[in-house]
Amino acid sequence: MSIGFGILLFVIGAILAFALNLTVDWIDLQLVGYILMGAGVVIVIIGIVLLARRRRSVATSQTSIDPATGDRVTRTERSAPDDEVY
Repeated sequence: MSIGFGILLFVIGAILAFALNLTVDWIDLQLVGYILMGAGVVIVIIGIVLLARRRRSVATSQTSIDPATGDRVTRTERSAPDDEVY
């Protein structure tokens, strides 16, 4: 969501900075466009960094019966993405 929002801000900022030929006395729309484009770039970069840092874990569960006692034994292993085998 953050990457899409950053792209949206960038597009709106580019429209304000380059496409509109409108003069408003109390605000500089070109400057607002540049600020929105900068904010969009920052949000896209943060979104990419957070997406790259997201950790995934794999859980493997195995159930067997202990031959000595006859009890059911469940073993669960969790592994980090570095331990994954494809």
